[in-house]
Amino acid sequence: MKLVIVGCGRVGSQIAADMDHAGHEVVIVDRDPNAFSRASTRGVLTREFKGDQVVGNGTDVDILRRAGVEHADGFVAVTEGDNRNIMASQIAKNIFKVPHVVARIYDPERAEAYEKIGLHTICPTLEGARHIEKVLLERESR
Repeated sequence: MKLVIVGCGRVGSQIAADMDHAGHEVVIVDRDPNAFSRASTRGVLTREFKGDQVVGNGTDVDILRRAGVEHADGFVAVTEGDNRNIMASQIAKNIFKVPHVVARIYDPERAEAYEKIGLHTICPTLEGARHIEKVLLERESR
């Protein structure tokens, strides 16, 4: 699978490292050139990482082309901004017709609204709350 990831923070760099290790072709995009070195310092994007790194705005069509989005099988938007993630994902899905697009959206209402119009979203706010509730209830039933 050829995968383009927008956002080289903790989540984006971990996805990139894991998918690269699994043998997928990965390109990671971030507007902050220091994001890549921070991921390397954390031991996530090590020298073994075979993927490419592109510095630029993940909502810029030319930057996405440079990242190879036109030939991507998957696209993930995991920047710190819901609006950027939504916009980048819509560009990947609607302009470049990437088959598998996922956007991290912190705001549960936005996540639900965009799910309804066909954008696959992951909402860590809801996922985290549900996981904590599950852990609490499991301990209560012991």
